[in-house]
Amino acid sequence: MRVILCLVLIVSSYAYAQSGHDHQHKSQKEDTQQGGMQGHGDGHHGMGGMMMHGGHHKLDGATLKHFFEPLPASIIDEKKNATLIALGKKLYLDPRLSINDTISCNSCHQLNNFGVDSQPTSPGHDGTRGGRNSPTTFNAALHIAQFWDGRAKDVEEQALGPILNPIEMGMPSEEAVVSKLKKIDGYKTLFADAFKDEKDPIQYKNIGKAIGAFERTLLTPSRFDDYLRGDEKALTDAEKRGLTKFVHMGCANCHNGVAIGGNSYKKIGLVEPYETKDLGRYEVTGLETDKKVFKVPSLRNIAQTGPYFHDGSIATLEQAIEEMAEHQLGREVGPGFIEDVKAFLGSLTSKSK
Repeated sequence: MRVILCLVLIVSSYAYAQSGHDHQHKSQKEDTQQGGMQGHGDGHHGMGGMMMHGGHHKLDGATLKHFFEPLPASIIDEKKNATLIALGKKLYLDPRLSINDTISCNSCHQLNNFGVDSQPTSPGHDGTRGGRNSPTTFNAALHIAQFWDGRAKDVEEQALGPILNPIEMGMPSEEAVVSKLKKIDGYKTLFADAFKDEKDPIQYKNIGKAIGAFERTLLTPSRFDDYLRGDEKALTDAEKRGLTKFVHMGCANCHNGVAIGGNSYKKIGLVEPYETKDLGRYEVTGLETDKKVFKVPSLRNIAQTGPYFHDGSIATLEQAIEEMAEHQLGREVGPGFIEDVKAFLGSLTSKSK
């Protein structure tokens, strides 16, 4: 049954992409109320994976389980690793990890702002801006890899990169970082408590281990998780409509899993070309097929983490939805589709904020 369901949805999204690629979408505007199901379901979609409920299309449980899973309660033993996590949080917030004591992890990945700084690209220690948007650290530990191009395998490795980056935090070497920390009161005890079995615990690799442990606590349960666990009242009717349109348009073929993205790489401009000078993952692998390929971003908290895309060039969520439909699926969507999908995406915002 799962195989049949998968094939139905993939064929449905492929039909969307092909119709857009043949430029048919230029003359046939997306239905603004049903978002691709013209005439309330008599369009070129299949109806696989949907049920009629109260006059609206509703995804069945098998479809939801195929694409999504709720956020786990935890991915790290917070009690067992309490001292390591405490050290990681202190390091995350400490601007002394930068060359001039001005930039911390929190400068670009603000804990009180859904893990972002709300800027297209972020300024470093001397004000120079990086070339890519700073993605959120919230739920990042669930991703397949870190950074837009996936060059770091996990949050522990990622945490060490910006410290030595000449544009970001600007420290000249691992040795310089370790030497600086050893001169700061308090860190000797904190590292010793966190790494009890090590004779010389203040080591560069341990900075990454500690910050990574802290970042593994940054999970943000949402109302959508409640819905996935069976609470039908967790989402509004508009959010449920948006979820159905999101899946049947083909968005969930990339934005799926526990993080609703973050688990695969895709070319930006898959159907309709997207203008960017950034070669993406090609800079890591050197493979021609990886040109303009980026990690698919997680959509958790997406309503709060703009501006959007790898270069931060898209200011609003509405524009991001419209651009993704065009460039990744070859579809021109109307305001009804955008409004409902935006409503669904809002259900992915942390309940604690």
